[in-house]
Amino acid sequence: MLKRIFCVPYTHGGEKSKFLLQAITRQIHSGEARCSARSFFGVEDFVDDDNSRPYTYQKEKKSKNPNKHISFKQRTIAYMEPFTLDVFISKRFVSASLTHRVTSRQVAVAGTNSKDIKAALQSRSDIPACLAIGRILSERAREADVYTASYTPRERDKFEGKIRAVVQSLIDNGIDVKIYLD
Repeated sequence: MLKRIFCVPYTHGGEKSKFLLQAITRQIHSGEARCSARSFFGVEDFVDDDNSRPYTYQKEKKSKNPNKHISFKQRTIAYMEPFTLDVFISKRFVSASLTHRVTSRQVAVAGTNSKDIKAALQSRSDIPACLAIGRILSERAREADVYTASYTPRERDKFEGKIRAVVQSLIDNGIDVKIYLD
């Protein structure tokens, strides 16, 4: 805007000074943006396409194929089977939790690192410890009115040994677990 104002020839007196004043008032008070889209500080460079928020916030990921069909099962499985079982086994301890899929809240948790379970076990990572974790988790789940869950093992996990002991202990103690093996 200032480039346009100062490009107008200015001389003392006469019609040219009136012309300069008219040009300044016309460009300032017209309500139109006559300058370039960028501001002095470049704020517009850091704003989203719809000018709603800066780029520092994480944008939603757009689907590569927006017309992709989502099946009825994919849309409703989180509501039909809302609780998932998560089992984590390391060399030192075993932990398992029941999580609500929609709200992402843990309903029941049991692990061999907790003080009340540590004292009762000889080892924190063997099969009797896995059976104890399944029993305790089923008690806590029944207190929270959860009687069904679904379990899908991670890619690196095989459904055998300690993981199977935890799931089998849950089933034996009254929690109906649906196991999805790919």
